This record gives sequence, C-alpha cells and structure tokens, in this order.
Amino acid sequence: MARGFRAARECVGPGIIGQVLVQRQVMSRLLLYDIIESPAHPDLTDLSEVLGLERLAFTTQRKALSSLKRRPPALLVADFFYGYGNNYAGANVSNLDVLLHSMQRFAPEARIVVLADRAELPHVPKLAALFSLDAVVALPATAAQLESALT
Repeated sequence: MARGFRAARECVGPGIIGQVLVQRQVMSRLLLYDIIESPAHPDLTDLSEVLGLERLAFTTQRKALSSLKRRPPALLVADFFYGYGNNYAGANVSNLDVLLHSMQRFAPEARIVVLADRAELPHVPKLAALFSLDAVVALPATAAQLESALT
C-alpha cells in the first residue's frame, strides 16, 4: 500500500498532497457568511482569522443564497434594514426575511448575528418575532462587541 501511495505522489507531484491537506484544514473550520450590504458594515477579516473561522464575504444576499445549499454556514452576519415602504403587503418585515427563511431550511443550527444602525434598532424585535436571532449588534460596533456576538 505504501508503494502505491509513493507512486501516486510521484505522478501528481509533492505540491498536490500539500494542497489537499491545506484544503482539509480549511474545510474543518467553522464557516462564516459575512453579508456586506452597508458602508457601515465592519470588516470582519481579522476577527474571523483570530477566531479561526473560514469567512465567505458576499455583497448581495442573492449570492449567499446560491451558496447556501452547497456550503451551509455555521454563522451568519448580515445588515438589517427595516422595510418601511415595501410592496409585499406586510409579508416581509426587512431585507433579511427571505435569507433567514432559507437559513431555517438549509442551516437550522447556524448562529444568526444581525447588525443594525441605531435608528433601525427599534424595528429588530419585529424580525426577532419571526426568526431566532442569536445576537443583535448596534452599529458602529467595537471589536469586543463583535467578538462577543460571534462566540
């Protein structure tokens, strides 16, 4: 068996095995979906590295939804915007309704962290009445507040 492994290693080269090991190490880390829809959204790059999280950043929820079936996250961080004048006849409370509904189906155990501007905070309980939220962070947030919400 060792001979077969050695022969395979010689065929593909030593770099491939190292790449596979690195890929397995990355795959074992918890996956964080970081959905950035606001200029006030904090940069979570350094914090996710410190916490040992694999971070996937999305600039739209649609892109996150397309990845949700293939790689469900362990954590979701997203900006909250209340639907003041939406045309859904009251069916949707905010920009996060569709995403959080999909999270219930494809990643029911994921932690949900909502980031909201202080002016939007009074409307977050309406979303919390529909979906389980693990943390709500008022923006602008400190690194300590973000770390507390992610752990």
